[in-house]
Amino acid sequence: MPEPKAHGYRMPAGWEPHEGTWLSWPHSARTWVGNFGPIPHVFAQIVKGLCDHENVHICVRDASAEAGVRKILQEASCDTKAVRIYNIPTNDAWARDHGPTFIVNDKDAAEKKPHVAIVDWKFNAWGGKYPPWDEDDAVPERIAEILKFPRFSPRIVLEGGSIDVNGKGTVLTTESVLLNPNRNPTLSKKQIEDRLNEYLAAPNVIWLGDGIVGDDTDGHIDDLARFVNDTTLITIIEDDPSDVNYKALHENFERLQGAADQDGRKLEIVKLPTPGRVFRDADHGGRSPDERLPASYANFYIGNGSVLVPVFGHAHDKQALKILSDFFPGRKMIPINCRDLVGGYGAIHCVTQQQPA
Repeated sequence: MPEPKAHGYRMPAGWEPHEGTWLSWPHSARTWVGNFGPIPHVFAQIVKGLCDHENVHICVRDASAEAGVRKILQEASCDTKAVRIYNIPTNDAWARDHGPTFIVNDKDAAEKKPHVAIVDWKFNAWGGKYPPWDEDDAVPERIAEILKFPRFSPRIVLEGGSIDVNGKGTVLTTESVLLNPNRNPTLSKKQIEDRLNEYLAAPNVIWLGDGIVGDDTDGHIDDLARFVNDTTLITIIEDDPSDVNYKALHENFERLQGAADQDGRKLEIVKLPTPGRVFRDADHGGRSPDERLPASYANFYIGNGSVLVPVFGHAHDKQALKILSDFFPGRKMIPINCRDLVGGYGAIHCVTQQQPA
């Protein structure tokens, strides 16, 4: 089958209208060793922050798990009329990375034809770090079957958290992930850029360098920089020269200073603070409380009527919320405490995947 771009498909930006949001309900205690208890309740807060304005689709392992999820959501006062639950087993909860990338065909939409399709990237648990991953890798195909959407298979390894788009032809990513030999060792940079163009309709690729310390994905873009409109990026910056992230974040900022969009226009770059040094609250299952966690305000999620923002009990929380609120005036800013969630090395954007309207 010809690539999606040849059919008129593109990957829309996160702020474009959603039909709903996909989650994979957490069940693996090994992800949050010694501190799994709070995690389902954080997921319930995410559902509550979305379900007033869009559907929320949840993958669970079986009927017993579904009953438990419904109970937690009811206790959290979620409007469960907008919640859809599917028996799709997963190895873990990072739906952004193992879930499908949804693409749209604007011409078909204008003609009122079915216009949403799925890109089914290969998933190998961030370079083979956390076996097994067979159930996670099967999720996009299962969702395509359920929704009866066309499915395109690029046959390359890519996680959703490694890319961000403006919906117009520009994709943002990192060399530390997509050029890492633990993903696609036989592909050149040009070949990867070609795949991004063919499957996302994004001929303009902006490459950043390294990620933040503690990020076990090797440096996903959703902890570093994000589009907030067609021509504006927010990027996290560390002002403390003694901080271990200072050098990499400033190098990424310098790269963005020279970046342009798909039409050659210079992008506006807005600085977002970091939440400082976030460590574990206790020694959990042999994981040291001295371990630096990949906490970042850039891991926010844009819903139809809200923006869910990770906060960490830091003085910069309010500043980050204010910066983001200026770009999404019609959406409610919902802070969600992610100190427990980030103990599994991810936050809100990592566990959500948008399905466009």
